[in-house]
Amino acid sequence: MKAARIHRQGSPEVLVHEDVPVPSVRPGEVLVRNEAAGVNFADIERRRAGYYPVPVTELPHILGGEYAGEVVEVGEGVTDVSVGDRVFGIVPTQASGCYAQYVAASADDVYPLPDDIAYVDAPALLIQGLTAYFLVRDGVRLDKGESILVLAAAGGVGSLAVQLARIMGAGRIVGAASTPEKRRLVLDLGADEAIDYTQPGWSADVLRATDGRGVDGALVSSGGDSVSETFAALAPRARVAMYGTANGEMPAVDLVAETAAGRLLMNQSLGLFSLYYYQAHARDEMRQALHELTEHVRMGRLRLDTGRRMPLSAAAEAHRLIENRQTTGKVVLLPWAD
Repeated sequence: MKAARIHRQGSPEVLVHEDVPVPSVRPGEVLVRNEAAGVNFADIERRRAGYYPVPVTELPHILGGEYAGEVVEVGEGVTDVSVGDRVFGIVPTQASGCYAQYVAASADDVYPLPDDIAYVDAPALLIQGLTAYFLVRDGVRLDKGESILVLAAAGGVGSLAVQLARIMGAGRIVGAASTPEKRRLVLDLGADEAIDYTQPGWSADVLRATDGRGVDGALVSSGGDSVSETFAALAPRARVAMYGTANGEMPAVDLVAETAAGRLLMNQSLGLFSLYYYQAHARDEMRQALHELTEHVRMGRLRLDTGRRMPLSAAAEAHRLIENRQTTGKVVLLPWAD
């Protein structure tokens, strides 16, 4: 089969499109003909030996954590999944990945994909969809009628978080994005306000959008000045969920500096969010969340934005586009398009 893998870590060019053996199926696993592989920022960090907490330990290594396709073989002991099933899922970060034409996956990590959701759209519901869902529900514990700020609101997680905040009853949604085109998309997705968070002092725009009160919840996906600006835009008792590195910097908080500047004095709370908790300890919650997400899509409440559909051989270019912030929505590789 064809796969995109790395023999060393470094720039996008280390991704090589080449022939590799089809993975063998062990007991408890299934083999999936992969029709769509999702690309995530975590893949980029693993490629370039960045912050990502689970490093690449064996080389060469196939990157990618998301797949969608048809089951073509089942291993010994598998009873809940059958050949011919349409499925999608996430592979563990330490396993060989999904930038490949076939993926071997644990049957416990396989989820049924409804017939009316296309393979190419399905990866958006996995790492990014689940992250957005749990960020809004658990990360900031959004109550009906409360306001929320979503940074990188035109990206894969942000674009879904904006919509899910509306579905979950948000009173006012402020989306932050870097270009006029992205801000128009954010408004089209249902945000009440779209602000430019590349400009100094953008927290003032958030305060204006919330009549001076600030937001009750904030999703922070970048480090640097974005963190302090977010804190300046918070309402009393607001909740902040920090995740990811949209600008290449891990969020970091200098509590002494923030309190000296008059921020974080109104009983706001900060939390670090990771999808890994649900993968390790709450699989049933993941399954229920994916069921809800697919139903939202089927009923037209949730729009999936597949920003780029690229052949597997263009994996390096896909990474380059994401690193240069030239994408919106979900980037998907098509393993059989070459």
